Amino acid sequence: MKVIGVMTEDFNFFYDLVQILKRSGESFVSLGFNDAIPISVGVIITTKREKGLVNFPKVVTSKDPKHAVNLALSILKGGERFDLAIVGVDPGPRPGMAVIADGKLILKKLVQSPEKVSEEISDMISYIGFSQLMVRIGHGDPTNRNRIICAIWDIVDKIEIVDETSTTAPVGLPDVEAAMIIAQTSGSQVMEQPVICPSDGEIREIQRLSRIESGGRITISSELARAVAKGVITLREAIDSQI
Repeated sequence: MKVIGVMTEDFNFFYDLVQILKRSGESFVSLGFNDAIPISVGVIITTKREKGLVNFPKVVTSKDPKHAVNLALSILKGGERFDLAIVGVDPGPRPGMAVIADGKLILKKLVQSPEKVSEEISDMISYIGFSQLMVRIGHGDPTNRNRIICAIWDIVDKIEIVDETSTTAPVGLPDVEAAMIIAQTSGSQVMEQPVICPSDGEIREIQRLSRIESGGRITISSELARAVAKGVITLREAIDSQI
């Protein structure tokens, strides 16, 4: 069995990476940039900044050490080519995401925004190959759901919306666990790119958050709040625009 090689001079990244590998019980070797790479190493983890210094065919980089480990393990344990990968997404401001490839769980994580789902999938595609890549997304939270669909529209083969009420997911299930169930539940195929239409209630909630974020000094306009809801700008950018 091949092992992970860790090659970085970024102390904080190295420390976090090693702690994750030790907790998970995964074998690894620490390497310098001038070291000969042992035949036992199947993939190397480093930072994006240092990637150009690594002379090896299989290199994983990520700002998130846990994500880097998941990607490296998916290469080691699952190979680099799958017939079918299904990405399950539990939509929300911070979506849950799980990837099942040929029946094996290869990645699960909480994503920082709806648009970041597209970045995560693109990152995954750069390391792992799929004959078909499908996304199944929960039907709830239509605004964030549609933001995700629009963001991934051109990079996946098929998108399905899953009626979460028909799944066996318990109420209050953590987002990443819900995403795993969504990935394994058939849904209705999305045939055309949706329109993102935030509700009046969502607009008012974003305006309320703008007052909190600005310390009570500013309530952003409904137009700016709508842009935030659609993911066009961040709340901070909207507040700065209103000043």
